[in-house]
Amino acid sequence: MAGPGSGGTEGGADGKSRFDDVYGGPDPRAYFRRLAPLEYEIPHHAQPVFRQAAAERAALDDARTHVPAVLDVCCSYGINAALLNHDVTLAELYERYTSPGSRMMSATELTASDKAFFAARRRPDAVPVFGLDVSAPAVHYALEVGLLDAAFTDNLEQDPPSPSLSRALAEVGLITLTGGGSYITARTFTALLDGARRPVWVSAFVLRTVSYQPISRTLAAHGLNTIVDVSRAYPQRLFTDEGEQRYAIAAVRALGGDPTGYEENGRFYSLNYESRPDTP
Repeated sequence: MAGPGSGGTEGGADGKSRFDDVYGGPDPRAYFRRLAPLEYEIPHHAQPVFRQAAAERAALDDARTHVPAVLDVCCSYGINAALLNHDVTLAELYERYTSPGSRMMSATELTASDKAFFAARRRPDAVPVFGLDVSAPAVHYALEVGLLDAAFTDNLEQDPPSPSLSRALAEVGLITLTGGGSYITARTFTALLDGARRPVWVSAFVLRTVSYQPISRTLAAHGLNTIVDVSRAYPQRLFTDEGEQRYAIAAVRALGGDPTGYEENGRFYSLNYESRPDTP
């Protein structure tokens, strides 16, 4: 995910490394090459959770004739959409985009190949997916290869939704998030939920270094109850260096958490927050 308003590539002000440079390419090869050594894996853990949430939300009768859309916030190259709607694993995507054959393709050739690749693996229970990310090249790729049904680059931390995003929000029934909890705040969720016209659920994976309480309060103000199982943490990725690990350990402790067995072992960990209306 490209952080809103970000410009650097490493060393965020909070001590967490940034990877903004991998979101500027016309396809996700640089993204996967950069994150492979760090064993970035949270989309893998989110895959079954998002599939279940999307299926349950689609089954909810909200007096509409068509399936509600999923809005993936901080969607980058549409990784979550690929895993949600296609018979493919994150490991297979790493293999595809870091392989010698992939390196030899032009961006145009890879785009054509990806269109066929994902079309052949489209699940019969696929749902509409919209993507939101400030990286125009990333969302353009995801739209071009068929992973997203609509894509938006609005920075809701700074500006209100554009007319096109506002129209799309009327069809959204589920908001998903992985990896973006360090960059967006309750301002983004306020803008999204203010524009909703259908009952909206939220399924989010957020680092243990980040407090989700401000967002939870915003969701509660919009009638959503948030639950989280703090005993189950999901590995996100390896730390880039000792400095990042020191930051993470201190941040977890500052929030009242215990890094023993988690961040102290060399990785970021996330928690899964599920938010749904008190009465469906």
